[in-house]
Amino acid sequence: MAASPSTARAINDRLALRLLQQEGPLTAGQLKTLTGLSRPSVADLVERLQGSGLVQVVGETGDRRRGPNARLYGIIADRAHLAALDVRTHSVSVVVADLLGATLAEAVLPIGSDTATEAAVERAAALLERTAREAGAVRLHSVGIGAPGLVDPVTGELRDSSGLPAWHRRLVAVLQERLPATVLVENETNLAALAEQRLGAARGHDTFVLLWLGHGVGAAVVLDGKLRRGASGGAGEISFLPVPGTSRLPSAIACDGGFHSLVGSSAVTELAGLCGISATPGPQEPAAAAVVRAAVEAGGRGDAFLDLLAHRLAVGAAAVIAVLDPGRIVLAGEVGHAGGAALAARVETRLAAMTPLRTEVRPGTLGGAAVLRGALLTARDAAQDELFAPGA
Repeated sequence: MAASPSTARAINDRLALRLLQQEGPLTAGQLKTLTGLSRPSVADLVERLQGSGLVQVVGETGDRRRGPNARLYGIIADRAHLAALDVRTHSVSVVVADLLGATLAEAVLPIGSDTATEAAVERAAALLERTAREAGAVRLHSVGIGAPGLVDPVTGELRDSSGLPAWHRRLVAVLQERLPATVLVENETNLAALAEQRLGAARGHDTFVLLWLGHGVGAAVVLDGKLRRGASGGAGEISFLPVPGTSRLPSAIACDGGFHSLVGSSAVTELAGLCGISATPGPQEPAAAAVVRAAVEAGGRGDAFLDLLAHRLAVGAAAVIAVLDPGRIVLAGEVGHAGGAALAARVETRLAAMTPLRTEVRPGTLGGAAVLRGALLTARDAAQDELFAPGA
């Protein structure tokens, strides 16, 4: 059955907005070519979008031709302001952006482990509000939050997890109450996978697994274009994966003895020390990332350490590959970014000897910024879904 005229207009409007977002300012002629619509339909479409306050004339083409230059139409970026938070164990990072994702202001705040829950929540919330004011954002439309721990796939709430600060869960609830905005929370590793798929090492791949290597260890599973969270939101809790080479098995309340004991930050720095590799971490940099970076820069002197670390990573990755056969593993987070192609190539070589399932291994390209980028993409998607919806 053919779509009604109103439905067809809504579909065309949404398509045009997506093209303007992805391709930048376009002329009516370019919109006609990209959408396949007739010239009168494009003219009506542009008029509707201008009337709705979503699109405006942002310039003219510089084409040499007879008659006036063609007008360039673009999305009004300040129609909505967005924010993203990366909530770590001892810090929170904030970025405020416009509807097109351009950064307007950003800030980082350390939060010590001895900070009381309510004080930590107030400091983090105040940081967001202050950063929004600096960006000129009178009202935030959508806020994306990346946090460690499990997110309930039914309610979307951050679950109470042992070993994580209480202020994490409390912050989400406070922001939802305090802000006239849509507040979305997602596991940090899942957000990193979204960012690497849209902007980084997994572009063009609908199926892959991202291993997050930073202070802690996690994984995100994307199959056939969909992020898989699992029945309880725990898909990818690879730090609890039982592996050979540890002194005991993990338990329901602690990942000691699991994959974390092989490639967590403490384990990596200890291994580096045994191999004679040391480094001073930079601000907000995990110690593991610092020693991996130092090993890569050391050339041949760092080979033994990188070989041993690659073997450890391959042990956990091989278990994931045997179950999911993802075709590509992305080594993300600060450690994966620091290891770069040198570490990824070593892991791929070891996997080729451990599993018959062909698997590419690539380093993440976004480093520690992947979580914040993924949170911002989530906020932007939510805003655009609402603002670009028919009748919005």
